[in-house]
Amino acid sequence: MVEAVKNKFIGNAWDFEVFKLAYAVSLSIHEISKSFPKDEIFSLTNQIRRCSKSICASLSEVFAKQIFSTQEFKRFLAISLGSSAEMQIWVCYCKDLDYISQQQAEKWQNDYSKVSRMLGKLHSKII
Repeated sequence: MVEAVKNKFIGNAWDFEVFKLAYAVSLSIHEISKSFPKDEIFSLTNQIRRCSKSICASLSEVFAKQIFSTQEFKRFLAISLGSSAEMQIWVCYCKDLDYISQQQAEKWQNDYSKVSRMLGKLHSKII
């Protein structure tokens, strides 16, 4: 069904640079968030971990379903794009609450901006 993507990129999430980048950032977020205050464990810490991981989970799911529906493929890319944009706001909270440095915030912001651009380009290439 998703011939333009299937023929050009090969079949699973690990074959895409956007997935690899999102996965690496997610691991970084998980590791660094271990140092957040304990009273954040069920709020901000949990939220950023789940949101960053949801990008990877959605991408993995979309590649598994790509042969069935182009519309479903595009929908899951849009979900991943939304989560990437959401992470940019959570990064601001982490920085403004002094849980991460300015340098770390800029790194994550840049990474999620790149993830968003990559997802947008991929979405636009689907016929």
